[in-house]
Parts: sequence; C-alpha cells; structure tokens
Amino acid sequence: MSYHQTGSGQAEHAVCQYGGSRLWFRGPERSLDTSYMVCTGGDETFGRFVDRPFAAILEEKLDRRCLNLGSLFCGVDALCSDKGLFDLLNGSELCILQAPSLLGQSNHFYRVHSRRNDRVLAPTEALIDLYPEVDFTDVHFVCHLMARLQEHSDARVEVVVEELRRNWVRQISGLLRKVETPVILLCLQILRQTDGGKQSEAAAFTVTDKMFEAIRPLSAGSVEVSAHVSGQSDELEDMLFGTLQQPMAEHMIGPAAHRAIADALLPAIRDLT
Repeated sequence: MSYHQTGSGQAEHAVCQYGGSRLWFRGPERSLDTSYMVCTGGDETFGRFVDRPFAAILEEKLDRRCLNLGSLFCGVDALCSDKGLFDLLNGSELCILQAPSLLGQSNHFYRVHSRRNDRVLAPTEALIDLYPEVDFTDVHFVCHLMARLQEHSDARVEVVVEELRRNWVRQISGLLRKVETPVILLCLQILRQTDGGKQSEAAAFTVTDKMFEAIRPLSAGSVEVSAHVSGQSDELEDMLFGTLQQPMAEHMIGPAAHRAIADALLPAIRDLT
C-alpha cells in the first residue's frame, strides 16, 4: 500500500497496484480471487478528495464487488498501453470505462508521459514547424500547451485538434476491441467556467458527440452525465483536502456528483445483469 503525496506534505488517498499493471489505482487493494466488476478511468473515477467515489457507491447499491481502477492523471495513453490493466479488465464481469479526455495522448504534434498523461515530454518537429514563432521550452503540461497555442488567433490550432480527435477515436476503438468483458462507456462532461462566467478555454478541446458515436457500437452501452467542479457547485465544503490543496479540490467533482454518476449508471448495469 502506498499514498499519493501532495504539495501540502500530507498523505492523500491510499493507492495500490494490481498484477502487472504499472498504474497506481485507488486503494485499498482488493482481492482478485472472487468475481468483480471494475470502474476504470482518470481523476474522476479515482475520486480525488472524495471519501466515497461512484465505484464505492455502486458496490453498496448493487451488493456486488466493484474495484476502483481509477488512476490520477490517466488519459488515452495510460489506458490503452498498459497490458496489466487489460488483464484486470478481462478478468472482470463488467467494466465501466470513463471515456478519457482529448488531450492526454501522444500524437503527431507532442508526446506525453506514459503514465502521467497530463505532462508534455516534448513537442514534435511537426508542431515546431507549425508554430515556428512559439518557444515551447517552459511548457510542461498539456493544458498549458493548448493555452499557448490558443494565444495565436488563427486556424492552426484546429489542425492539432483534428489530429487529437482522429487519434482518440482510433485508440479508444482499439481498447474496446481488446476488452473481452462487456463495457459500459461513461461519457462524463466536466463543466468549468472562467471567473467571468464564460466557458473555460479547455472546452474547445472536449470529446465531441460525433467521436462518442464512432465508438459506441463497440460497447455494451453508454451513459452520459454532466457535472460541475466542486468550486462551482457548492460542494467544496464536503471535500477532503488540506489547506494547500484547496485550489486543486476546486477543480474536482464533489460527493453529490459521484452519487449522480452512480445513479445514472445503475440502470445500464442492471440491464446487463
């Protein structure tokens, strides 16, 4: 058993690893000796700063073992390239897959860390050629990279976005074809606003309905849920975080959002059992 460390110097959530997977999942570790279903995905599935993520709520309501295979900073690359994760998914009776965000993937224009998909390792020559006037030296995170590209009000950013969208559909389609157990897609839209009340710039890089439609035939079902981050939903006081962690907690979904996700998933799960 281990713990994710934060800037506050205090331990956060217990984490664990299973089998041959290199990813760190929400703890405590559970036995794989008896039947189980899984919820897998990124920060929201992990349930950062929340005592009972939607996987735990589903386990209680269904009276059925549900492993939380959410992993912090996990995106397309981490989900699609971890063989140990596929072994865990294929050993389950049912898989809830939170569809990953658009940005956390290596592509024609930049490379990300294999497990922390929020981190940019380097831009490619293609991106440097597309933006010769931009200095990428101090860019280390994908959101920072996209904000830097958006500073230039022209159509070049759409070239990058279209590459990300094509690659996302290809990668997630490949993932769904490899998973032998039934998969329910959780299409979770996280709603964020700027201080001025306008939609966040990150919304320009969301997964589109057209992309979801392209992968839905490869799943056993899908559920769409929208949720505001806790800083905009009056849930911040119900979150578990240290003093220095509040800015991060404000960008995570809260307990009520997790309950809503579980309630939305229950009919789709019962239809398959």
